[in-house]
Amino acid sequence: MQDTVQKIYDYIIQYGMDVIAAIAIFIIGRLVAKFTANLVQASMVKAAIDKTLASFGWHLAFYGVMTFVCIAALNKLGVETGSFIAVVGAASLAVGLALQGSLANFASGVMLILFRPFKVGDIIDAGGAQGRVEEIQIFNTIIITNEKKTVIVPNSKITGDKITIDAG
Repeated sequence: MQDTVQKIYDYIIQYGMDVIAAIAIFIIGRLVAKFTANLVQASMVKAAIDKTLASFGWHLAFYGVMTFVCIAALNKLGVETGSFIAVVGAASLAVGLALQGSLANFASGVMLILFRPFKVGDIIDAGGAQGRVEEIQIFNTIIITNEKKTVIVPNSKITGDKITIDAG
């Protein structure tokens, strides 16, 4: 019994500081991630960037920093993170290739929100649809035709073709 207690005590001494350090890395890293994400969002809002895009920027910054924080905490615990980083990189590449069309629509949506070639309420002819712009979303734009039909046009189709805006 005394031998078992001594082994447990030795393990606590050996690994306890690493566990405490990993927990500290995680807690401090989470605070830094929130601070960074809030800073990114505040900067985007101050620059008059759309709230939807600012919210996306917050999530991107937060989870990007948290990925590094988790890897640092695992590394402190003695987990070999080199292969983990390679797996995350390969998974990111696979997801990027699988979502290539969606990412193109997202990038086009960001361009439409930033550069604002047209705004909600404008009458446009773009992406094979003609009508009044009802809503500009991150992945697509909603257009109401003269026949009162709703047309949802992918943003990459709009930015990849000519846009005609009714000046009247």
